[in-house]
Formats: sequence, structure tokens, C-alpha cells
Amino acid sequence: MKAIKIRQIVVLQVFLLCFLINGKAQLKDFTLTEKGDTINGFNKNGEKEGKWVIRVDEIRGEPGYEEEGVFKKGKKEGVWRLYNLTGDLIAVEQYQFGGKHGLQQYYTYLGDLVREEQWRGHNPDQPYDTIAIYGTGSNEIVDYKVVKAEQYSVRHGEWKYYEPGSGRVIKTEQYDHNRLIQPGGVPAAPVAKAEQPKKPAKTPEMEAWDKKNKGKKRAVRDGRTGL
Repeated sequence: MKAIKIRQIVVLQVFLLCFLINGKAQLKDFTLTEKGDTINGFNKNGEKEGKWVIRVDEIRGEPGYEEEGVFKKGKKEGVWRLYNLTGDLIAVEQYQFGGKHGLQQYYTYLGDLVREEQWRGHNPDQPYDTIAIYGTGSNEIVDYKVVKAEQYSVRHGEWKYYEPGSGRVIKTEQYDHNRLIQPGGVPAAPVAKAEQPKKPAKTPEMEAWDKKNKGKKRAVRDGRTGL
């Protein structure tokens, strides 16, 4: 029995070793961590591939941070986590096709949630996309337009802003393909057209003058008796 178990363990180790070697062989270049993990790799096409850890140092007063997540063929994919340079989690972002997609969450260094965003990422492998055309001065969709698709992300869905410490929602916004609409999805009211000034009513004397001089091109009112 012991011999069988030993053989099983050896086979499993060989399998895992072959799997790791094959995975690394698919990468043109990579970095090994102190624990032996493979990170920051490039595939044969020179595209970022697999797990990456990226450090951005402080510059021009902007705080530095580190982000970690997965690249697929040079594009961010799935969950990415951002940390400040002291190791505190400050954001959890979702990516698809290299652009933000789905729920994004942002925190203070104390761990308080301060903002949630909803984004929609477009698949660049689909050659065309349909976008809505809105009416002037309102959020009513009047038409749709087919355009050539490129990689992009748009604000789409509900955004929430929280009060640090209490977690109370202090502000909400609703977006439809990057277009801000009123909270709760209520379309903004159409802009009212300016009213034209009303003409003053004619006096009996003015009506009599108009009737008498109808068709006369050079007839001019001189102001007497209200004319």
C-alpha cells in the first residue's frame, strides 16, 4: 500500500512539474517572486500575459500605488486590486476586453467604501456596435446608430457615493451609455421653448386706419388719435 501511495505522489509531482514548465514555456519572458510564482510575463507576441503586479511611484504630488491582476493577450481581464504603497486596499476593479466592466469599488486607507461605479465594456472582437441617439434637451431616445466598434468603456448603471465611517449613501447618479440622467432613472424634463411676445391689441381707430389704407404702400401712421 505504501509503495502504491508513493508512486501516486511521484506521478502527481511529475504532472504538476510538467504543467508548470509548459505554462512557463508559453511565456517569452517572465519574473519569479521569492515564493517561485510566475508574474509579469509576456507571450510569444510580446503581449502581457498572466498575473501581473504593477507599481506606480508617487509623482508630482500624486500618490503612488500598486495594482495586481491578470492580463490576457495584453488586455486586463477579471478582478484587479489596487493598494497604496503602505499595502492598504484602495480599489477593486472589474475588467473585460481590456476596459472597465461591471462594478468598481473604491475605499479609504481605513477600509471605508466611498464610491461604487458601474461601467460597460465593449467587445472589440465584434466589428459593430449600436448606440442610442437622444433628443435635444431630454433623455428620450429618438433613434439608434450603428457604428464601427473600438475598445472603450462607458459609465452605465448606478453610481453611489458613501459617507466615510457611517456608510451612509450621500449621493446617487444614474448613467446610460455615458449619459447622466436623473437619480432613479427619471428622464430630465424637456427644455421649454421661449414664448413669443404678444402683439398689443389694435384700437378701433387703428383698425379703421388699416381698412382705409389697405393696399397703399407709402401709408404711414403719424401717431395722431392713436394711429
